[in-house]
Amino acid sequence: MKRPRLVAILSVLIAAPLLSAQSAPPAAQPAAAKPLAPPTGTARQPRAAVMLADYRYDDLLWENDRTAHRIYGHALEVAEPPSGSGIDAWGKNVAWPFMDRQLRTGDQHAFHGEGLDFYNVGSARGDGGLGVWYDNKLWTSRNFIRHRILKNGPDAADFEVNYAPWPVDVGRRVWETRRFTLPLGTAFTRQVSTISSDQPAPLLVGIGIGKRATGDGGKLTVDRARGVLSFWGPDDPGHGAMGIAIRVDPAMIADIRDDADNHLVLLRVTPGKPFVYYSGAAWSRGVGDIRSQADWDKYVMAAKLDFTVPAKGR
Repeated sequence: MKRPRLVAILSVLIAAPLLSAQSAPPAAQPAAAKPLAPPTGTARQPRAAVMLADYRYDDLLWENDRTAHRIYGHALEVAEPPSGSGIDAWGKNVAWPFMDRQLRTGDQHAFHGEGLDFYNVGSARGDGGLGVWYDNKLWTSRNFIRHRILKNGPDAADFEVNYAPWPVDVGRRVWETRRFTLPLGTAFTRQVSTISSDQPAPLLVGIGIGKRATGDGGKLTVDRARGVLSFWGPDDPGHGAMGIAIRVDPAMIADIRDDADNHLVLLRVTPGKPFVYYSGAAWSRGVGDIRSQADWDKYVMAAKLDFTVPAKGR
């Protein structure tokens, strides 16, 4: 992609309502375990970052000044089954990167002063993972097998991953390349997915939000006309709550439904033709002013997002 096109995409994303860190009082934090090693030098500046955690089964981490995420590498499939292609979301209460230092503690699920991972993806889709919907079932890939970091900050985290072919029932195989872009100042990661297949027939692609990633309960808001699924998880006394959302092009929607593990939006997709969607997350005790379901829904609905697919070669 040429830089002018990337700048245009980032300008649209950053035009989404910002999560102002000054407009709400600080939230009460969980009890802190041993503090993280402090960031060095200019590391306390707001920054978007992406890195491969090759010391932890090739987890791929990306974050900005508002939100933090992880997807799982191929090595984790053996070490921690059932590992899959769902998207993890972490809570953070600092504007600078913290995920690498948090993960290196070996106890990323505890609060060490800058954030924590209490979102349990499991075999669900987490925060915007996808699969192919066929015969009333979501057929999903395993963990990513290759990655390419395109930009590691300071204004955006931009990278691409490949998923190996996976079966859709017994008569079809599909595979995927997906590009993730997260600039500063937004809760939304832009994802450009290209799903190829050994058959030319159209696909139904289900993009999901895990129902029980932070426990039972939670409330879902659906606005099909705007292509929105917005979920506010249960408020745990020790952890707080997570807001998770998906935004899609409304013109692509075939249906909105659930399976056992996920709230799903189903899109009509042509094999080999890229499409754009967004997933986002916020922590009720984190940076910004998202403290309730009403705050999160307001933010998600107001975001102005670009679903234009970049021209090939740009």
